[in-house]
Amino acid sequence: MGICICDIDGVIRDVRHSYRRAIQRTVAHFTQEQYEPTLTDIDRLKSEGIWNNDWSATQELLRRWGADVPLPAVTEHFQSLYWGETEQPTGLITQEELLVTADYFHQLTQRGWGWGFFSGAPRREARYALARLGLATAPLVAMEDAPAKPDPTGLLAMLDNWSCPQGTPVIYAGDTVADMLTVQAARQAQPAYRWIAVGILPPHVEAVDDYTKTLQKHGAEVVLARLRHLVPESVLL
Repeated sequence: MGICICDIDGVIRDVRHSYRRAIQRTVAHFTQEQYEPTLTDIDRLKSEGIWNNDWSATQELLRRWGADVPLPAVTEHFQSLYWGETEQPTGLITQEELLVTADYFHQLTQRGWGWGFFSGAPRREARYALARLGLATAPLVAMEDAPAKPDPTGLLAMLDNWSCPQGTPVIYAGDTVADMLTVQAARQAQPAYRWIAVGILPPHVEAVDDYTKTLQKHGAEVVLARLRHLVPESVLL
């Protein structure tokens, strides 16, 4: 019936105590504990639509505070917090709560929907989340596979997993402005498909109305509290 592609961070897993915490603590580290951004600060930055990569977002928060820290140094410290310093994860990633179950995707299959994941996270981190969900071999485009959002290359590449005739509805569910802008860019690049941007509220959001309006302003056709509330057929009406 169609294709449903999902972001991972903030949609499949709660990253407020992992990725977001790593941003906060990395900024605090390089400012000698003089500044630690709030979750609202991070959301405000990401609402600009060009800071989907958390390493670059961290570096930008530091730059705006007045600290010029090379990206490799930011990335190294960030990853030591988030993944840990061994081959197997030992860091903040191990504390992530899953926001959906595999049954949601099995039900999509039963209703004739193809599905997969397009994430700006590194592949091993995205695969770690999907493996926890029981979907280790699901179609995935990750950081290493495509330019950062809102470039639509990765979203378009996901369609190679299916035979999609013209007019096929393609839903992309994400939690950031960059996700919504990616759908707009994909619509321009491949207008033969029926692109639908669905906003998902990440769990940390307190100003729900403001966050919802921001996603809608940048193209979300519907905004939902959780991915499990998305019934793909309902957004085709």
